[in-house]
Amino acid sequence: MLDAIFRPRSIAVIGASRKPNTIGYQILENLVTHGFAGAVYPVNPTADAVHSIRAYPSVEAIPDEVDLAVIVVPKQHVCQAAEACGRKGVKGLVVISAGFAEVGGSGVERQKALMEIVRRYGMRLVGPNCMGVLNTAPDRSMNATFAPTMPPAGPVSFMSQSGAMGVTILDYAAEYGIGISQFVSVGNKPDVSGNDLVQYWADDERTGVILMYLENFGNPRKFTQLAREITRKKPIIAVKSGRSVAGARAASSHTGALAGTDAATDALLRQCGVLRADTVEEMFDLAMAFSHQPVPRGNRVAIVTNAGGPGIIIADACEANGLVVTELAQETRDFLAKHFPEEASLANPVDMIASATPQSYRIAVEAVLADPNVDAVVATFVPPLGVRQEDVAEAIVSVAAGQTEKPVVAVLMGREGLPQGLAELNAAGIPGYRFPESGVRALAAMYRHRRWLERPVGQVRAFDADRDTVSGIIAAAKAEGREKLSETEVMRVLEAYGIPVAPYAVARTADEAARAAAEIGYPVVAKVLSPRIIHKSDVGGVAVGLEDEAELRAAFGRMTTEVPARAGIDADAVDGVLVQKMVGRGKETIIGMTLDPQFGPVLMFGLGGIYVEALKDVVFRVQPVTDVDAREMVRAIRGAALLQGVRGEPASDLGALEEAIQRISQLVGDHDAIREMDVNPWMAFAEGGVAVDGRIRIGID
Repeated sequence: MLDAIFRPRSIAVIGASRKPNTIGYQILENLVTHGFAGAVYPVNPTADAVHSIRAYPSVEAIPDEVDLAVIVVPKQHVCQAAEACGRKGVKGLVVISAGFAEVGGSGVERQKALMEIVRRYGMRLVGPNCMGVLNTAPDRSMNATFAPTMPPAGPVSFMSQSGAMGVTILDYAAEYGIGISQFVSVGNKPDVSGNDLVQYWADDERTGVILMYLENFGNPRKFTQLAREITRKKPIIAVKSGRSVAGARAASSHTGALAGTDAATDALLRQCGVLRADTVEEMFDLAMAFSHQPVPRGNRVAIVTNAGGPGIIIADACEANGLVVTELAQETRDFLAKHFPEEASLANPVDMIASATPQSYRIAVEAVLADPNVDAVVATFVPPLGVRQEDVAEAIVSVAAGQTEKPVVAVLMGREGLPQGLAELNAAGIPGYRFPESGVRALAAMYRHRRWLERPVGQVRAFDADRDTVSGIIAAAKAEGREKLSETEVMRVLEAYGIPVAPYAVARTADEAARAAAEIGYPVVAKVLSPRIIHKSDVGGVAVGLEDEAELRAAFGRMTTEVPARAGIDADAVDGVLVQKMVGRGKETIIGMTLDPQFGPVLMFGLGGIYVEALKDVVFRVQPVTDVDAREMVRAIRGAALLQGVRGEPASDLGALEEAIQRISQLVGDHDAIREMDVNPWMAFAEGGVAVDGRIRIGID
């Protein structure tokens, strides 16, 4: 159905204008100037002709079929125009006009009315509040935007959620020589969304790379499902604006405080193989590389330069971005030694020194490309006197053009000849950059994409669980108006989903505590139980390593008298004391979850106990978490080495950790009333692990 938007045989411009510097004028001019292959019909009730083309008073007055209508009329007339399009049998609408849901109030109702018309007639809608669509396919050549620039044709399809950003991006595409296949500014996207577009472009033969400028996700779960499959065929590169973490201030759990909207965005994009760019500039850096160069087989890089400084900068950037400045084979070094002076450095980076000529670049680039230890090449040039950048660019192109296995990127530094040199490189499909870090960043993204392609797909495991018990606990808490489950309720929830917990019992008297400890076995831990005490250790509400009954009774007395006083609550607000088995030595970790308003449950893993707040060494994934996601989570934190065993300590049972993460993923997926959750700490042992403490907050609305 999106063919009516991107491949129409005829287009009506409703609101076409004779007045220059108006959107209605610019869109019609772009369609005509850039050679739209179909018929164009201006619609203007007060003009006989626009741009020397016969105009019609309404879309229904056009004698021929109309596939697509571009609507550029005042907001109060849009619905009337859309209704006429429906009666005419138009299949696609692009509504440029603003004044809809983006302005709130009556605009929201206006957009609802527009969508009612669209659905009633079975049309597809781009916009409202957008800048249009574009398709450079030779059999269409359609520029139905008001952008002043027509980008060159190429393999990149691009979606922008911002019209203003869309204009800028098309300008950049033309300047950088990035070939565009299709472009769409989605505007408010009540109908055609980013999900629709990536699905359409996945099957489009002319689209090789998908770029997205996003401000929000309409349906992030559907996006995840689509992108997981599409990124194994075509790279998706996204800039996601809006990095606010203001919502974290209101969160009560560790997970909620550490997980902001941006953390959820990062997690979602990472899980589905989308490459996130921090800036529009970085997005284009990546697009230039992906547009024409092969994805490297590995991360081993060779650097060719005529100056030591840029070579060092590139080497540093490689290391910082997960690339390896590889050792060249002896045969390669011997070959280079025959062609370069003694002053040259023939290790990696290959520094040919300032006397290097264009022929020097041909020899060196060809040699390192042939090296079996090399997966990718960065060629950089600083112009000395007497050597033109254009000639060096031509030399690099002559060797690298047509490479099908190893990517080559070029860095041309200096101003003289820069536009010509970069233009020659880009025209030949060799990405050219002004700064060393840009080229390295692009190569690093290509290597990340390679790892994604080789990554197992993963599956969401289903475990046996007692869902009814958890539903009953949640229902009881809701009936009492409680948002927070008690500690014993949390333990029961975990047990219902097969998550091991340290043996425990609740004691309301010292005698009960003594009997429980005798049954559990010393040493034990005592914890005060009160819904009004959140952080127990801050007020002395946790006593560890209690070795006998005397120590336990003393601790029980403190829990029921001194601790409530420190917490500023009455003694009768204490529900008792939890007596729990003192578990053996292990690594304290945290497994948590928070409910993001856009993404749903977001799971967290990291170092736990007191370290979670101090170090914030945590990673996130959006539920559902696959077995591969869980495996990556436990190895992605900075402190992963601590879990894998250091200085003779045994490694933790990472498999047990992965399973616990997956069970919690299933738990929060089964019970959408859970808003926040922490298992902190999860004690990771050499064999297995147990939950020692936990917190769950539910929604009671």
